[in-house]
Amino acid sequence: MSSSTLQTPSKSKDAAIKLVDCDIHPTVRSMKDLHPYMSARWREHLDSFGQRFRQAFVSSTAFPKATPQLARRDAWPEDGSPPGSDLAMMQRQHLDANGIDRGMLFPLFPRALDERNIDCAHAVCRAINDWQVAEWIEPEPRLKGTITVMAEDADGAVAEIERCAKMKGFAQVALVTRPIEPLGRKRYWRIYEAAAHHGFPLGLHNSGNNGHAVTAGGGPSFYFEEHQAVSMSLHAMVTSFIIEGVTERLPNLKIVVVEGGFAWAAPLGWRMDGLFERFRGEVPHLKMKPSEYLRRNFWWTTQPMEEPEKPEQLRQMLDWMGWDKIVFASDYPHWDSDDPRHAFKIRMSEAEKRGVFAGNAEAIYGERLV
Repeated sequence: MSSSTLQTPSKSKDAAIKLVDCDIHPTVRSMKDLHPYMSARWREHLDSFGQRFRQAFVSSTAFPKATPQLARRDAWPEDGSPPGSDLAMMQRQHLDANGIDRGMLFPLFPRALDERNIDCAHAVCRAINDWQVAEWIEPEPRLKGTITVMAEDADGAVAEIERCAKMKGFAQVALVTRPIEPLGRKRYWRIYEAAAHHGFPLGLHNSGNNGHAVTAGGGPSFYFEEHQAVSMSLHAMVTSFIIEGVTERLPNLKIVVVEGGFAWAAPLGWRMDGLFERFRGEVPHLKMKPSEYLRRNFWWTTQPMEEPEKPEQLRQMLDWMGWDKIVFASDYPHWDSDDPRHAFKIRMSEAEKRGVFAGNAEAIYGERLV
């Protein structure tokens, strides 16, 4: 991925948008929060059998986390509800305190995208989407929703995108980044075609459990190792999208890679380009160098940001990426969330700030952000 000249983003029709947070995590207090948005069949099913994931644990993630609910200690509501479950607290502690003009919701809990029971997964995804609208988007217009879909059944996923496209407040489509097969496989293409048709970017936040370790070398011993290895799974995901031909087939598809860092993206492009010279005969469907698809179709969030000891090296990384390809994300209310006032340890021009904190997100989401 070659360096690029900063492109000043076009101004939004809503001139008040100065700060967009592209990763905020709402959650339910319990599965009963979703009951109003489910049929009796699925309420009874979940009460009786619970959810089933491709892992050994029933009520936990595949690897124990460093803090309960992955959260900051100060993000727990006084009544003991999970962090991210109280809109008033989110407004007070994050939206108002940090001057967030628009925030992108990324529901991670309850887990639905990697549920083994396909019909149950669709029911939970639909409930999560309706819950976002009723409990978050309608009472708080600054928040925008993410359409959650179960990718292992493309027909059902497309139907859910079609349904939600008729509703107000959704800005993107999300599916797990560690599915059963690499996301570039043709079995998933209809989902991307539906998203592109309706002008939805893909928001791909690291998530999912396909039953395999997050690393290619097996299960790690420590949370430290598992946590940093997440970005490796996103390297594989991005490569799959490009090499399998998704971005060639859908040149207008916008893909936002969330919470996986970004310093690795430029070297990934360089490596793919070097191999492309030797293997282009195997992938005749690719009409451009891999780095060109990387540059055209992908954006990256700032959290978690790689932070070299020398601040000027961070600027060099951003120069490699292109300042117009980075969007701010806080990851609120998680333990490693970023404060927009202190996220960058380098001097930035006004144009660079404008792009990272708002303008680049406007270029991705367009009118859906307003």
